[in-house]
Amino acid sequence: MRPYWLMLTSALFASAAHAAPLTFDAALKLAGETAPSLEAKALDVRAAQSAAVAAGRLPNPKLRFGLDNFPISGPPAGRFGPDSMTMATVGVMQDVPNGARRRAARERGAADIGAAQASQVIEARNVRIAAALAWVDLCFSTRRLAALDEIEAALEPLRKTAPSQLASGAARPAQTVEPEQLLAALGDRRADLAAAVAKARAELARWTGDAEPEVAGGPPDKKIDPAKLRAGLDRHPSLLAYDAMGRQAGADVAAARAEKRPDWSWELAYQRRDPMWGDMVSLEGTVSLPLFGKKRQDPVITARTETASRVRIEREATQRALVAQLDADLADHLMHHNRLMRAQSTLVPLAKRKADLERSSYAAGTASLSDVLQALVALAEARVDALDREADVVRDAVRINLTYETSNP
Repeated sequence: MRPYWLMLTSALFASAAHAAPLTFDAALKLAGETAPSLEAKALDVRAAQSAAVAAGRLPNPKLRFGLDNFPISGPPAGRFGPDSMTMATVGVMQDVPNGARRRAARERGAADIGAAQASQVIEARNVRIAAALAWVDLCFSTRRLAALDEIEAALEPLRKTAPSQLASGAARPAQTVEPEQLLAALGDRRADLAAAVAKARAELARWTGDAEPEVAGGPPDKKIDPAKLRAGLDRHPSLLAYDAMGRQAGADVAAARAEKRPDWSWELAYQRRDPMWGDMVSLEGTVSLPLFGKKRQDPVITARTETASRVRIEREATQRALVAQLDADLADHLMHHNRLMRAQSTLVPLAKRKADLERSSYAAGTASLSDVLQALVALAEARVDALDREADVVRDAVRINLTYETSNP
């Protein structure tokens, strides 16, 4: 058993390793290494690979033993005697399914591996998308909170001037409570943003395994290549999963058709008799007769064929859905991008200009403290709204690229 201090030191080092701020790429890598769902999918793949080893093998041989031709009537009934017919038999039997059946079993085993691997790829992509969106949410939630902090810091000196404004007669008594009201409203906004930070951190912890994740670095690239994404849709993991399901269904059809072919078996036996008669060896073969196919094999073949057709049609429907969803996602991304450009080029600059003008007017005595405070609060909301719009654009880019690019798992 390791010393307690060594175990404690190892735990502390492990905690420190996970406590480091995560860049976007580091978060995705950590999620891919620690997500329990990916470990479960890996076990599915290994299980399918192990099962495929036995697919198409001959069934276990059978050991046959017994006593043949023991008399139960007549003078020798119930006893051994010098009877040429009574013998002890031991032999080996082997069933041999037809080659088509064994080949279909091997094809099904290989298809099961492909299906498990396709499911693993889909889950890996889902984990990456979820971790990426959680990182983006935490990044922008933190930035929104910081933007609100800046405005609150700018409001604090103005709030302290309210009593002097009242004493000088520049403000009415009722106006002295407006700073407190605005700060209370900002406090509610801060509570909302703090809750968003906590939720995003919890979601990122879920996917990375880091109990208290922090983000580092800037957000990922917002660029999207629609032509490249459309060209790669045929290799989308969802369609590859249907391809694997199609191979499974094809193997099932082949197995059903193999039922119309005869199987056979053989038996080799050694028969021990009374020494005066001598021992014997027997070799026998058996062939199955797949008769009455219209009532037995054909209905199963039809059912398996219909299932294969269903898989093919569902794949086509999924492909159409992917094309439509990609177009819809690109339209949303363009809309969010235009809204972001409008906020960055027009709304935030105008809000900042208005706040600067109101402060100048306040210094010149032509504007009230209430006017300045409202302008600063409007600037805070404009900056937070701009970050919301930027977050929408980045989320779109991350989700679209990770969902539709074929270069990622």
